[in-house]
Amino acid sequence: MRRDVFNAIADPTRRSILLALTSKSQNVNALADQFDMTRQAVSLHIKYLQECGVITIKKEGRERYCNLEAQKLIEVGDWLEPFRKMWAGKFDQLGVLLEELQSKPKKES
Repeated sequence: MRRDVFNAIADPTRRSILLALTSKSQNVNALADQFDMTRQAVSLHIKYLQECGVITIKKEGRERYCNLEAQKLIEVGDWLEPFRKMWAGKFDQLGVLLEELQSKPKKES
């Protein structure tokens, strides 16, 4: 089965693991300690993320360190860009409307 970056971010736990790796690489035990699930369950998520290509695992002695491959996540940003532009346009329209409403003289009662 082919896995891609969208499979990686489809699960909240996997997204949390990716966020945890943004500041530094971490070993599997350190990652597992951050979640309310078994080490085995976290390891399965890590394996899945590795298969998606968004993390790499480097062995150092008996430890396995997970590293974020942020370049792979650019694909998500590229896919989201049309939506980002759409929302930016909507916020611009809202800003214009709010300025119009604020510049109208208030009616006195």
